[in-house]
Amino acid sequence: MITFFFIISILVVLARLIHKLWWKPLQIQKILRSQGIKGPSYKLIHGNTKDILKMRKEAISSCDDLCSHDVFPRILPHLNTWIKLYGSNFLIWMGDQPQIIVTEPELAREILTNKDGIYKKCKPLNYVKRLLGDGLVVAEGEKWSKLRKLSNYAFHGDSLKDMVPAMVESVDTMLERFEGNVGKEIEISKEFKLLTSDIISKTAFGSTYVEGQDIFDMLMKLVVLITRNAFKIRPFGLKRIWRSSDEIEADRVEKSLRDSIVSLVRKREDMVRTGQLEDFGNDFLGALMKVNHEVDPKIRISLDDIVDECKVFFIAGHETTSSLLSWTALLLSIHEEWQERARDEVLHLFGMDKPTAQGLSRLKILTMILNEALRLYSPVLALTRKVGQETRLGRYKIPADVEVYIPPLALHRNHEIWGRDAHLFKPERFGDGVAKAANGNPTALAFLPFGAGPRACVGLNFAGDEAKVALIMILQRYKLTLSPNYVHAPFQLLTVNPQHGIQIILQSA
Repeated sequence: MITFFFIISILVVLARLIHKLWWKPLQIQKILRSQGIKGPSYKLIHGNTKDILKMRKEAISSCDDLCSHDVFPRILPHLNTWIKLYGSNFLIWMGDQPQIIVTEPELAREILTNKDGIYKKCKPLNYVKRLLGDGLVVAEGEKWSKLRKLSNYAFHGDSLKDMVPAMVESVDTMLERFEGNVGKEIEISKEFKLLTSDIISKTAFGSTYVEGQDIFDMLMKLVVLITRNAFKIRPFGLKRIWRSSDEIEADRVEKSLRDSIVSLVRKREDMVRTGQLEDFGNDFLGALMKVNHEVDPKIRISLDDIVDECKVFFIAGHETTSSLLSWTALLLSIHEEWQERARDEVLHLFGMDKPTAQGLSRLKILTMILNEALRLYSPVLALTRKVGQETRLGRYKIPADVEVYIPPLALHRNHEIWGRDAHLFKPERFGDGVAKAANGNPTALAFLPFGAGPRACVGLNFAGDEAKVALIMILQRYKLTLSPNYVHAPFQLLTVNPQHGIQIILQSA
């Protein structure tokens, strides 16, 4: 009898495995192909991840042409190859998870506006879960609404204006480091990482980069682990039996990271308790802590929620803006005529005075340049959602549990929207704003550097102001010239980063 039940149990497990790893993927593939959504064939267990890893390895060993800024084939070579083979929308497999790549702006609009609530945020797995937790980026429903309101309060309106003096102070510190390097080569992307780390520490957490350095270091360790394991599929059940050295390291880093953030929270609580502060403060950490101490459980958030939100804003406030500043500096150093136009505008509006919140909104040339930098070198490489139930997406019928993946870099290079010169740096595209940036077409959802819809990045205005303040103060003092030692090799490390740095020679303006 025992043997009989044992055999039945084994057969049930095998049947489930066959259904999950073979029958269901083949059925989904058949349904989508019948509608014209083709793609590379499903392969047992690994899906298309081995092909993706091979293409990425080959692409990253090459260098790009500086003239065209066509970085899409290098950063996402598998998508570039398969778009040519299968069209604008196609199916790929991340293990046994079906993922539809969507590059039509109309479909992107439908997904990101999400009027019926069908397109849910994908739950992060494994390494990404350790970085994002269950915070604003992945939360749904009432929890998301609560966290979004907190973030809106901390990074919009008067709160954002109040952050500008701290941004100026951090840039001043960076410029002091520049003073001894006039005529010399500097690695400017490293400088921008230090700068954005200091700004997010001061404005959001009432700290400094020195105090938050350990947190940033640990976050970057997690980012490296995520990148290294992004397309590795572990066979079903194996991760429960055997844990890799990267998983063990990720657990250790996550625990240390949590302890460091909790230490920041306890320090702020102690300052309030001892009378050094009247309340928790008006920065992002203070806003989180006020809600953490609410009596009403419907309003209150947990300590774990604070930790998750802090991790997200430490890394997002640091990585996206440092990426934007780095690529903008590169573009200005190559296209000197636009650097001069930006400098003329800055000197006209501010002279040699410090930038102010009121003056930032009057910048037109610099805003055009930043938008074009975001189009060509979008820091965000993927916007992913999961279909909660069978639904209609444009002309397609999408089964439940299929992921949809929108790559902004692909939309930013669509020749039908941006013209045949889509690979070229032309800030004049944005002369009349984003909505009229390409041939008079309504391109709001073909320009997605920070997402779109209700879940667009809450810190996009913060990042824009931060970048403007930094560039204003640099252009007031220095001319940026590209070093002959620079090698153009963008690659993915959470955001789009320069693989070998960006070497700039500073000259007095």
